[in-house]
Amino acid sequence: MRNLIAATVAILLLGTRLSAQDWTVPDDRKGRLSTFAFDDNTRTTGERLYTANCKSCHGTPGMDNWLRLVPPPGDPAAEKFQQNSDGEMFYKIVTGRGQMPSFRTVLSANEIWALISYLRSYNTGYVQQVMQLITSSAYPGAEIRISLAWNSADSTVDISATAVKENSSVAVTNAEMQLMVQRRFGHLALDEPRNTDSRGFVRFRLPADLPGDTAGNVLLMARFTDEETFGSAGKDTVIRAGMPVNAASLVAPRAMWNTARKAPVWIILTYLGGVFVAWGFIMLVLLKLRDIYIIGENSSVNKQ
Repeated sequence: MRNLIAATVAILLLGTRLSAQDWTVPDDRKGRLSTFAFDDNTRTTGERLYTANCKSCHGTPGMDNWLRLVPPPGDPAAEKFQQNSDGEMFYKIVTGRGQMPSFRTVLSANEIWALISYLRSYNTGYVQQVMQLITSSAYPGAEIRISLAWNSADSTVDISATAVKENSSVAVTNAEMQLMVQRRFGHLALDEPRNTDSRGFVRFRLPADLPGDTAGNVLLMARFTDEETFGSAGKDTVIRAGMPVNAASLVAPRAMWNTARKAPVWIILTYLGGVFVAWGFIMLVLLKLRDIYIIGENSSVNKQ
C-alpha cells in the first residue's frame, strides 16, 4: 500500500514538473513572420481578439493578474513572454498546451498575427520583421495566391491556388484546403477538407440553411490545412450566400450572458434560490452547534 501511494505521488510530481518546463518550439517554426506590417488597425483587432479569447486566463497585459494555473499562463507583457519570437508566439497560439486550447480552428492566420500585433505593443523595444511573400516549401521561392469564386446558381464555391514566381505561375496541386465561415464565437468548417486537382482547383458546396447577417452576407475563409508544406496563404471573401438572420445582441435585455441588471429572470431566481438555500444550510448548522453548546453547558451545571 505504501509503495502504491509513493508511486502515485511520484507520478503527480513528475507530471507537475514536466508541465512547468519551458515550452520548446521546433526550430523551423521560430522564424515565421507576419505577411503584413503591424499598425494601429491590427493592434485594435488584436485587442478585441485578446479580450474575447485570452484575457480570461492571461489577464490584462502588464497587470500580472493572470489565472493561477499549471502550467502558468503568464503575463503577455512580461519579459519572459516577450522574449518569444513572432514565430514562437504563432506556434504556441496555434498548437496550445495543457490548459491552453489550440486556436487552429478558432482564429485565422491573419487574426493570430493581429493578436500578436497587440501583444507586441507592450514591448517598447520590439522591431517587427515582415515576410513579404507567402511562400511554400513545396514551391520554393514562389508566392502562393488563392482566389475564391461564388457560384450562386448551384451554391458552390470554387477555390484556386497558384504559385507565382517572377513571370511564371503553376497550379498548386494535391493541397488539402478547408473552407470556413466566420461565426460569432470562432470559425465553422464547411464540409470536409478537400484536395486541389491538377489545375489547382477545389470545389465546396454551401449548405442551403447557412445563416448570415441581416442581409444574408457571410465571411468565407479558404485556408491550407497543411501550412507547413503549402504556406499560410488564405483568402477571405464576403458573399451574400446565407439566410438573413436578425441575431440577438450579446448585450440585449435578458440575454443569458448579460449583466445582472439585464439577466433572464429565471437565472436571477435560480441564483437567489441557491444563495438562500446555501445560507439557510449554514444557519441551520450554526443553530445546531448552538444547541449542542447549550446542552453541554446545562450538563456541566447539573453535574455541579
